[in-house]
Amino acid sequence: MTQKIRQCNLSDIKTLQEISIETFNDTFKDQNSPENMATYLEKAFNLEQLKDELATAASQFYFIYLNDEIAGYLKINILDAQSEKMGDDSLEIERIYIRSSFQKHGLGKSLYQKAIAYANEWGKKKIWLGVWEKNENAIAFYKKMGFEQSGSHSFYMGDEEQIDLIMVKSLTNSFEG
Repeated sequence: MTQKIRQCNLSDIKTLQEISIETFNDTFKDQNSPENMATYLEKAFNLEQLKDELATAASQFYFIYLNDEIAGYLKINILDAQSEKMGDDSLEIERIYIRSSFQKHGLGKSLYQKAIAYANEWGKKKIWLGVWEKNENAIAFYKKMGFEQSGSHSFYMGDEEQIDLIMVKSLTNSFEG
C-alpha cells in the first residue's frame, strides 16, 4: 500500500468539502442531533468558508492518498490563523480527517508526522490541537503521540455547547513523530 501526501489548492475545494462532510458526519452523527449536525456542517464546510480557509496564507491543507485514492486530509494553522491565541511559536493541527474506510492504516499518524515536520521546519516550539472530550479514540491517539491536556474551550455544535480538550506537545529539540 502506497501513501502520498500533497498540498490542496482552490481547485480541490469540492473534494475537500465532500471529505469534510463525510468524515465529520461519520465521526459525530451518533452523538449529536440531526439538526445540530446539519447546522454545523453547513456553517463549517460551505464552499465560501472553505474558500476563505484555503486562501488564508497561515493555513495549509494536505490530502493523503492510499493507493491513489484520497483517504483524508490535514489542516494546520500558524500565527493568526490558529483558532486559539497560542502564540507565534505554535502550530495548530485543526483537522486530521480520515475517511472511515481508510482508518487503521497509519494515515492519521502520517499526517501528524507531516504537521510535526512543518512545525520543526518553521521553528515552532509547540504543536497543539482541540479534541472533543467524548472522542476517546482521538484522545488516546494524541496521548500516544505525546500530547498532554493543557486546558479546554467551548465548541458549539449547532445550539449545543460542547467541550474540546486543548492538548499540547512541546517540540523543543524534538524531531521525532
